[in-house]
Amino acid sequence: MAWTIDDLDTPCVTIDLDAVERNLTRAQDYCRRNGLALRPHVKTHKIPELARRQVELGAVGITCQKIREAEVMADAGIDDILITYNIVGRHKLGRLMALARRATIALVFDSREAAEGVSAAAAETGLVIGAMVECDTGAGRCGVQSPMGAAELAAALSGLPGLKFQGLMTYAPKGTTAPTSAWLAEAVAACARKGLRVEIVSTGGTPDLYRAREVTAATEHRPGTYIYSDRYMVAHGVGTLDDCAIRIVTTVVSRPTEGRAILDAGSKTLSSDPMGLEGYGYLLEYPKATLPAMSEEHGHLDVSACNARPTIGERVTIIPNHACAVSNLHDVVYGVRGNRVERAFAVAARGKVQ
Repeated sequence: MAWTIDDLDTPCVTIDLDAVERNLTRAQDYCRRNGLALRPHVKTHKIPELARRQVELGAVGITCQKIREAEVMADAGIDDILITYNIVGRHKLGRLMALARRATIALVFDSREAAEGVSAAAAETGLVIGAMVECDTGAGRCGVQSPMGAAELAAALSGLPGLKFQGLMTYAPKGTTAPTSAWLAEAVAACARKGLRVEIVSTGGTPDLYRAREVTAATEHRPGTYIYSDRYMVAHGVGTLDDCAIRIVTTVVSRPTEGRAILDAGSKTLSSDPMGLEGYGYLLEYPKATLPAMSEEHGHLDVSACNARPTIGERVTIIPNHACAVSNLHDVVYGVRGNRVERAFAVAARGKVQ
C-alpha cells in the first residue's frame, strides 16, 4: 500500500528528496569547477544517510560541531571529520581520543590553552590529531583576531606533540568575501614567513557558497544549510522556494477569529529563530498569511490579508526560517517525492550538544 504525506500525523517534517539531490549536486559541481574541496557541515540535517550521500557525490569528508555529533557519524562509517569547535575538558578529551582511534579527526583552535589539552591527551595515547587555527574574519565569535595572531598560534601548534598543523579555518559573515580573502591571504603569508606550510584554508557557510572562490586562498568550503535551504536562504538570494527541500506539514486546529488561525506547530516544531525575518515561516498554500507569533505548541497564523482562508482540519505546509534549528527538534523526518513518502530518516545526531 502506498504511503503518502496525507498518511502522516502532524506536525511533521518532510524533505523533498529530488530537491535535496539537486541542492547537493549543484554545490558539488560548483566546488569541483572552482578547485575547492567540499566538506559539508552536517549540523543542518544530522542524518548519517544524508552525510554518506554527500560523500558519495564527492565531498572530501564532513564537518561536525560537537564530539557526540561526530561519534554518530563515525558509527555510520564516515571516517574523515573536521570538528570546528574548541575541545576543552577531560570528559571531552577522553571521548575525542576514542573517536580519533577509529576516524581521521581534525580540530580547530584559537588558543594555546585548548591546544595544549588536546596535545597532552593525544601524545599520551600515541595519536596525531590534525590542527587548524580558527580565524575571526568578522563574525565576532571564536577565532584569533589578526593574521599575525594566526601565524603565531600556527607556530605554537606545529611545536606541540600529538598535533599536526594543517591550516586555517574561518566562518565569515555573509557578503564579506573580499575582506575575508585579504585577511586569509595575509595570514598565509605570515605563516610562510615562519616557515609553516598552510595545506588547508577552510571557509564556510551557505550564504556565500556560490562566491566561495572569491576567497583566493580557500582550498575547501563548509556549507551546511545548502542541502535543505530555508526561508532565510531564499530571502538572501540563495535559490528559490522550489529549492527548499524542508517543509513542515501542520494542521489548522482553531479559528478563534476571522483573521486568525491556530496551527498545531509552535516553537517546539518550527523553532523560535526569526533569523532577522518577519514572522516564523512561509505558508505555501496561503502566501499572504503571516506567522507573527508562536507559543510552544501553537502557531499563531494571521490570515487577515488572505481572500480564501483555511478551515479547521485543513493541512498546510510551512517553509521554516532556519532549517538547522528545525532538524534538532525532531526525531524523524520523512523523505518524499511528490506526495509519496519514500522513507523515514532518524535524525540520529539531534540533541548531541556535548
